[in-house]
Amino acid sequence: MHALSLPAPYLDTAADQLCFSLDLTERPSLAEREVLVGGMSVRMRLLGASHQVFVGPVRETVACLPGADRGLPARLTRQQADWTYEFSATTARLDSREFSAQVAGILGRAAEAEHSLCGVFPGSPEAVTAVVVEASDKACRTRLSWRTWHTYPQDGQIVSTHTTLEAR
Repeated sequence: MHALSLPAPYLDTAADQLCFSLDLTERPSLAEREVLVGGMSVRMRLLGASHQVFVGPVRETVACLPGADRGLPARLTRQQADWTYEFSATTARLDSREFSAQVAGILGRAAEAEHSLCGVFPGSPEAVTAVVVEASDKACRTRLSWRTWHTYPQDGQIVSTHTTLEAR
């Protein structure tokens, strides 16, 4: 799926303002896509402040959230219902050439993926939020994973997350 031009300004002001939650309900979205992956319904949502992914028992939100503790966990594992949820996040600060090359790679990966949602915010073609979902079945266990990227052209930062959800 090709990147969508989002109809709102980019609200994330810096990578260090992102927050993480597994408890939020739907926030107002700028774009949404629902797909069936590995027999599971996955809702990817782009917000004016990043993303939400809803699948099974998971309601993952990575966004700038007023009043919430800032920062993303480097690693988090949680048991939810009959699932194991694992989340990880990294932030990279890149020079302008590396940043542009990484953003081009993110846009290409989202465009080539069967299950993705990618948006470009007005003001910079490198202000991007992207979600790519993948599935795999191993030894009759259902496993779903997704990656997200949040880019900050004003300071050359890219926040990358990787999540897996696996039936126990």
